[in-house]
Amino acid sequence: MTYVKGHGTQNDFVVIADPDAQHDLDVDLVTALCDRQRGIGADGVLRVARSGALVDQGVLDALPPGVAADDWFMDYRNADGSIAEMCGNGVRVFAHYLRSAGLVPDDRFTVGSRAGGKPVVVHASDAVHADVSVEMGAVRIGDESTVMVADESFTGLVVDVGNPHLACVVPDLDAERLAAIDFLLGVHIDAAVFPHGANVELLTPPVRDGGRYLAHMRVFERGVGETRSCGTGLVAAAAAALAGIGEDSGRLVITIPGGRVEVTIRPDGAVLRGPSVLVGDGTLRPGWNA
Repeated sequence: MTYVKGHGTQNDFVVIADPDAQHDLDVDLVTALCDRQRGIGADGVLRVARSGALVDQGVLDALPPGVAADDWFMDYRNADGSIAEMCGNGVRVFAHYLRSAGLVPDDRFTVGSRAGGKPVVVHASDAVHADVSVEMGAVRIGDESTVMVADESFTGLVVDVGNPHLACVVPDLDAERLAAIDFLLGVHIDAAVFPHGANVELLTPPVRDGGRYLAHMRVFERGVGETRSCGTGLVAAAAAALAGIGEDSGRLVITIPGGRVEVTIRPDGAVLRGPSVLVGDGTLRPGWNA
């Protein structure tokens, strides 16, 4: 099995090319690949497969909305082996890989995901670096809920970006205080609101900077723990930040531990734009996970 290691603002992935969906990505394999001591090390695994092949192999019950059988499908697994519906940073890395490997002929194409087809634009790319925009689709904002981080409670909005989020825009929070919050002391959400878990975002209040807003964010991802970036979390946090100031559209540049990403929120959807880096290639040796 060959792989490529890549990251989007340091949210990192093992990319496995498996066009006909022949590999069994079971929990043991995925967790071993993502383990930073005994495997390659990553926040998740991205299998590159044809959508129709995943249906034929029973990985998907049916093609999701907006996904054609010959589209390349991002079969995404969290570091704990669980399946996730969508990953915004992962889509950028996935699109960069497709373009770099010559699997798509143009800079505009659709990436299949369990959250539906995601149109992407590769603005610039080479074998290592790329700048990619992803149409993230509808952003649905729900009611308020709370999260306990250590002994501190934060209130946020329930946001659906194809996967569940609790996006907390914290009054009076600045970048320094945000950096001091210790997720390792425990993160507890309301299981009645999120029966299948959720990603949790903590965001500083947006500050206007010309025609855009600026903010800082950290994220705790379901099935992974804290990561240095989360694409869907950035979109959820941007939508929550705008909702908090009474706006349903706008552009935010958000700084996360892994870098900076631009999010554009519109009434009909959202666009996530940011970098991708393909770090290197490798081959797994037989018996490595015995």
